Amino acid sequence: MKIKGLRWYIIGLVAIATIINYIDRGALSIMWPEISKDLGMTKEDYSAIAIMFTIAYAVSQTLSGKLYDWIGTRAGFVFSILLWSVSVGLHAIARGMMSFSIFRFLLGLGEAGNWPGATKSNAEWFPIKERALAQGIFNSGASAGSIISPPLIAFLYLWIGWQLTFVVLGALGLLWIIPWLVINKKLPVDHPWITEEEKDYILEDQKEEKSDAPGMSWMQILKQKESWAVLASRFFLDPIWWLFVFWLPIYLAEKFGFSIKDIGTFAWMPYVGAASGAIFGGWLSGKWMKSGWNVDKARKGAILIGGAIMLPSLILTSVASTPMYAILLITFILFGFQTAIGNIQTLPSDFFSGKSVGSLAGLGGTTAAIGVGITTWAVPMLVVDSYMPFFLLGALLVPLGIASVYIFGGKIKKVHLK
Repeated sequence: MKIKGLRWYIIGLVAIATIINYIDRGALSIMWPEISKDLGMTKEDYSAIAIMFTIAYAVSQTLSGKLYDWIGTRAGFVFSILLWSVSVGLHAIARGMMSFSIFRFLLGLGEAGNWPGATKSNAEWFPIKERALAQGIFNSGASAGSIISPPLIAFLYLWIGWQLTFVVLGALGLLWIIPWLVINKKLPVDHPWITEEEKDYILEDQKEEKSDAPGMSWMQILKQKESWAVLASRFFLDPIWWLFVFWLPIYLAEKFGFSIKDIGTFAWMPYVGAASGAIFGGWLSGKWMKSGWNVDKARKGAILIGGAIMLPSLILTSVASTPMYAILLITFILFGFQTAIGNIQTLPSDFFSGKSVGSLAGLGGTTAAIGVGITTWAVPMLVVDSYMPFFLLGALLVPLGIASVYIFGGKIKKVHLK
């Protein structure tokens, strides 16, 4: 049996895993107003729980990158999704900050693997000119998960309560493993279902990449200046996304008095912009490359456009006085973020080959999580009287993140070990 366009089935499954990933991580913030009432918990408790998730996420990004380089993307995804699915199911028996913190820590360990795994899978299954688009499809899964989460979680909560909602969510990931193992049998060079045309199309563009090249150590990777284009840009930019993942439902509840039903009705809207930006950023850089632009010009152009959309939108949101105005502006923020970040997440495969791709992607995820941890810790202190500092913090991070790509990245091309 041969399947045309097999690579699109692979990235489709990765995107579905990412949808599940975001539904699972978003459930706590969406149901927090009611969970906190049931268990007598505070916003400071929530911040502490979120930080435990972020610490685990930071550690696991680097470890997962090495794990995926070691055991491969097929087994790596199975390990990650097993861990996070069991962890989210265990949220049903949490009874306070300590138990929630433990289960969120385990959730972070598992969910972090999705990102270096996707970057490595895209490097294996897609030619260079299509990788940002593949990364955009994968990132659109994060946005789709955030679109689906509010109405789905609100519906499940109103139907079966918060404990059983977590159990149902845990089952979703376990079911995903079945088609993943069936379809993702081997890499393109050996897969029995891939057509010869598709195999040649993928491998022809990868001839210079040495996909079987031995991986560099973390220290060797850190010695390359270009690596810091990934590490620094993600440290500064990723917190912008997570500010909304962690705090958007709470912002809407505190600023505009939204109930869980209101959150379910409206909080998904900005993520439509995020999904559109993820596809747009990948399509745009790919289109430019196909028209003759080199990788350097195409990547940096798309990243710069994303930043130019984010910055004014964040500043304007700081003074938004109505929920619809705020939601519209946040939609633009997340569109710009995804336009930029998909191309930044593709940089590890632009700079390195083989077993170094997952490692750099994982290290980038770790620096991103460190930045997220710092901002998550700071939010309760920033929003005592107003959410204006919340959005201005995001605005400050945009130029720092974009400048990192230009300062450290040099001309984006394959790096030779120094």
